[in-house]
Amino acid sequence: MENILLIVHLILALCLIGVVLLQRSEGGGLGIGGGGGAMTGRAPTTPLGKLTWAFAIAFICTSIALTIVAARNSANSSVLDRLGDAPATSQPAEPELPPAPSGDLLPPSAGDAPALPPRAE
Repeated sequence: MENILLIVHLILALCLIGVVLLQRSEGGGLGIGGGGGAMTGRAPTTPLGKLTWAFAIAFICTSIALTIVAARNSANSSVLDRLGDAPATSQPAEPELPPAPSGDLLPPSAGDAPALPPRAE
C-alpha cells in the first residue's frame, strides 16, 4: 500500500511540475504584473489553471496519506528505541599498520638550492 501511494505521489509531483511549466508566463514573479480584469488582481481561470489546482490538491492529499501511513508503521517506537534494541557487538580492534619508513621521503636534491617545480615547456 505504501509503495503504491509513493508511486502515485511521485507521478503527481512530475505532473504538477509539467503543468506549471506549461502555463503562460505573466511577466514578473510573485504575482506582479498579472493580467486579468481591469480592477481585479486575479487572472481568468484556464484549463491549465484548473488542472494545476487538481494536481496540487491530490499531491497534498497523498502527502498527508503518506504521513499517516508512516506514523502508523512507527507507532509506539522511536528511532532512539530502535537504536537501543540493536545487539551490542564488540568493536573490531584497530588494524595494524605497517611501520612507517624512517628517514627523508623526498627525492634527493641536486645541490644546496631549494627544490623547484618542473618547468612547463
